[in-house]
Amino acid sequence: MVLETPASSSRRNAVRARALRALKELPTRRPEPPAPQDAAVWWELVDIDRYRVIADGRTVGFIDVVGAVFVALAGPRYARAVEVLQTLDFAAAVAAVSPPES
Repeated sequence: MVLETPASSSRRNAVRARALRALKELPTRRPEPPAPQDAAVWWELVDIDRYRVIADGRTVGFIDVVGAVFVALAGPRYARAVEVLQTLDFAAAVAAVSPPES
């Protein structure tokens, strides 16, 4: 049987410091402003961390805000929506669930 020696306290502190520094570099999230009135695709905040994306008067997907990441889910019902993208850019998340322009 091989036992691993626990990592030293200084090593754990160094790893923790690097992780905290990386987390501080992520953008902070505030609610996205509403879509322009004449937009073909618009969104609404339906929960503290969830947007519903609407095109042609029907729901086409959802965007969950998980920390600094936008998780795009395609589908008209949240319970059955499928994850299609994870991004730091809200516009890219909206585009990922929007129908293609003809």
